[in-house]
Amino acid sequence: MDVADKLEILADAAKYDVACTSSGIDRDAQKGKLGNTLAAGICHSFSADGRCITLLKVLMTNVCVYDCAYCVNRCSNEVARAAFKPRELADLTIGFYRRNYVEGLFLSSGVIKSPDYTTELMIQTLSILRFEHGFRGYIHAKAVPGTSPELVYQLGHLADRMSVNMELPSQKSLQLLAPEKNKQNILAPMKQIKENIAEDKDTRAIMRKHTTYMAECTPKKKTRAFVPAGQSTQMIIGATPESDYHILNLSASLYRTLSLKRVFFSAYLPVNDDARLPGKDAIELNREHRLYQADWLLRFYRFDVNEIIDEKHPFLDPLLDPKANWAINNLDSFPVEVNTAPLDMLLRVPGIGVRGAKLIVRARKHSTLREPELRKLGIAYKRARYFITCNGTYAGTGADFSREGLRAQLAAPIQGGRHGRRADRVIPGQMSLFEQTDTPGPRITRPDALGAPDPLAASVPEWFRAPGQMAADKLAILGTPGRERISAKASA
Repeated sequence: MDVADKLEILADAAKYDVACTSSGIDRDAQKGKLGNTLAAGICHSFSADGRCITLLKVLMTNVCVYDCAYCVNRCSNEVARAAFKPRELADLTIGFYRRNYVEGLFLSSGVIKSPDYTTELMIQTLSILRFEHGFRGYIHAKAVPGTSPELVYQLGHLADRMSVNMELPSQKSLQLLAPEKNKQNILAPMKQIKENIAEDKDTRAIMRKHTTYMAECTPKKKTRAFVPAGQSTQMIIGATPESDYHILNLSASLYRTLSLKRVFFSAYLPVNDDARLPGKDAIELNREHRLYQADWLLRFYRFDVNEIIDEKHPFLDPLLDPKANWAINNLDSFPVEVNTAPLDMLLRVPGIGVRGAKLIVRARKHSTLREPELRKLGIAYKRARYFITCNGTYAGTGADFSREGLRAQLAAPIQGGRHGRRADRVIPGQMSLFEQTDTPGPRITRPDALGAPDPLAASVPEWFRAPGQMAADKLAILGTPGRERISAKASA
């Protein structure tokens, strides 16, 4: 099987993993090496339907010794199987990077032979990228539960971010749908990653302070930091009966005890016929969306789980976002005066985000804030006006200031928009590298100086633009006057 066929199979198999995000670290380019990493995120271009395509998101192999009921790559499924050799995948990544198709690599894998053997293949791939090619771009690597600590340590020094999938929210669900996996094997590498990150940071801080009695000497070779962008995890939502209250408490515990950067939620997508799986075809995308909103409140808005949800009402309201739901249940705290309210209270006003609350605190030092000023600061005034006063004047006039009245004003179904998984015209899940979009693109033809075709061009989707086509596109945009100007400059 050639590289193009492997890429088609393994890139498509990776689309069910949603745990990829911005890099979280800064690393500049270096002379003689490739790539850089930006803290603001490595996603600089998007497909026609809005999904990011700048990470080469691929599996090392879709061969797996496990038989998880929810997984398309389980060993009992009759699907096309493939596996990259470490050098094949490393060279493919560099080839895509040189063409400016990707900014980094998201590498996961099925479990081939054993967790240790799978991790060794991933380590070999990343070692070729980092040391032979000098690649300094962003790499997100999946740690396989059950891998020995020594191999997790090696992988962590090659990757920028690591993640271990929780898969399901409880041990009972794991025993039902993934009997070969257990909670201890999943939590062990997560704890090790947390401890190694802390140890690495402390060691580097001490070295920077030079607080040592030993003679100072510069190491011959600096070691890479251990997972400088932190770790994340992912849970499948809707395949098992756990409530939102259970899931959010688990997420809060992971943030608190394991210092995770992010918990990702993936709505269960039926890909197998199995009696253990729910018998419904509906994908709970709205529930996934509400969980992400609640997770945001935990991470950035200083909310506690019991403020968002409780055991009496264990599921989030599908028609009202969690922040608005808290506000209408605590009307005794509202309305608040935007010109005097503390930051903690501003963060709890629906329609005011973290950035907006900080801008309000800064702006009110110089002027009195009213509706025009709040709109200029980017506040969602249509939502916020029911819960604030501006210089003593209530902004939500005309609405019944009661739980039922405000709920009627704020409740609305989630709008999927024109793009993304909730849009009716877009298929569920992430696009593979080989899916066609409505945006037409030229066929890649990239001969070398001898007229022979580029060996990597066959592995690249047709809808990627070749660098040679970009100049022609610019001329087409400039039109005839632009062509004349360029011709005049060339003749001069």
